[in-house]
Amino acid sequence: MQELILIIARALAYAVIMISFGFVNALVMGYLERKIAARIQRRPGPMEVGPHGIYQLAVDGIKIIGKQLIIPKEADGLLYRIAPVLSFAPVVLPFIVIPFSKSLQARDFSLGLLFIVTIASINVLTIVIAGWGSNNKYSLFGAMRSVAQNISFEVPVLLSILCIALITGTYSMQGIVEAQDRVWFILIQPLAFIIYFIAGLAETNRNPFDLPEAESELTAGFHTEYSGFGFSLFMIGEYANMFLVCSIATVLFLGGWRGIPLPFFEYTGAIWFLAKVYFLMLVMVWIRWTFPRVRFDQLLNFCWKYLIPFSLVNLLLTAVCIKLFPLIRGMI
Repeated sequence: MQELILIIARALAYAVIMISFGFVNALVMGYLERKIAARIQRRPGPMEVGPHGIYQLAVDGIKIIGKQLIIPKEADGLLYRIAPVLSFAPVVLPFIVIPFSKSLQARDFSLGLLFIVTIASINVLTIVIAGWGSNNKYSLFGAMRSVAQNISFEVPVLLSILCIALITGTYSMQGIVEAQDRVWFILIQPLAFIIYFIAGLAETNRNPFDLPEAESELTAGFHTEYSGFGFSLFMIGEYANMFLVCSIATVLFLGGWRGIPLPFFEYTGAIWFLAKVYFLMLVMVWIRWTFPRVRFDQLLNFCWKYLIPFSLVNLLLTAVCIKLFPLIRGMI
């Protein structure tokens, strides 16, 4: 009984830490994205609030919290209120099984990878709830686009993940990191990494795949009617989802927490893990402010005509190589 209480207390403490980290991550990435976008567009970006505008996001957060959550007259009040909360929860839960270092992990499930995929798929339902509950045509169009986009791009994501599962023979996140003791899987599965990262951009609704939030034709998409703290939860959830996608990529392809050990520091792995994750997130930001948005038909055609066939061929080749050359797994 005492052991069970300790497990529950550890899980609750970890949940509180990860929720707090989600807010801090949104502040850091919001500031970095503004400054990177400004540099790409040859302007200074935030400069007034604090040194180089470093307090700008904190001030914006306080302002948003103080704003009223206005509920449209014909909206479904219950669905409208719970959608922002539901959009944030599925992004935080998968961090329970993410190994930030060899000893910094809440729980290491044997089916941890499947747990992440299952929980992350709930996010598309929250977008549908937000679009439907808002009773706004732009929100509904954005929600329908998000359903088609996420369902389509989940297929190449799963096929890419399955390649790593075939090589390692496990769904444990810690086990996958341990399997990369000699070589990172990005060197063995470069095509799977590229497919996963492109599909991850679409899963997080980032440019050039931000069709559910397209400002030019849908105002703001599924969160058009949201203001105040409800809107901020969607934004925090988006940055947390980016962190989750990059964390999975780091675990599957970049060796996870593995790196050059630093002397006299126990959590060296966590530093390497966060460095890899934020590097991938900055690449996402760079892509957003570099490439133009594609049309919706181009988006789905790209997925079904290119990403899925290439991921299927890659999975087939991986399975054949493992079957014909069983020593490959032992060499890794």
